[in-house]
Amino acid sequence: MFLARVEGAIVATKKDPSMEGRKLLLLRPQLVDEQNPGRFRSGQNTIVAVDSVGAGEGELVLFCQGSSARLAPNMKAVPVDAVIVGIVDTVDVRGQQIFNARHHEELGR
Repeated sequence: MFLARVEGAIVATKKDPSMEGRKLLLLRPQLVDEQNPGRFRSGQNTIVAVDSVGAGEGELVLFCQGSSARLAPNMKAVPVDAVIVGIVDTVDVRGQQIFNARHHEELGR
C-alpha cells in the first residue's frame, strides 16, 4: 500500500462497461521526506485510482496498485491498476505525528 493526496476527480463518459458507476480520482503519491522525516514530499507522478471508500479532494488516502488492486471488493473483473482502500486519520513517523486529518493539515510544515 502507498500514501497519496487526492488532487482531483476524473470524468470519462466512454469507458469499459465494467467501469460504469465507478468514481475515478487523481492521486499524487506522498513520500516521507528523507531530509526531514517530519514531513511529506510529493511524488513526481500522478495516478488514476478507483475510489472504493468515498474519498474526496484534499484527503490523504491509502491505495494499492497492480494485482493487489484487483483484490479489493468487487474489483476482480475490472481492468484497474490502482484502488483507494482507506482514508488516513493520522501518520506517525519515528514517534512524531506528521499528519492529522482532524486538523486537515500536514504537521511540521
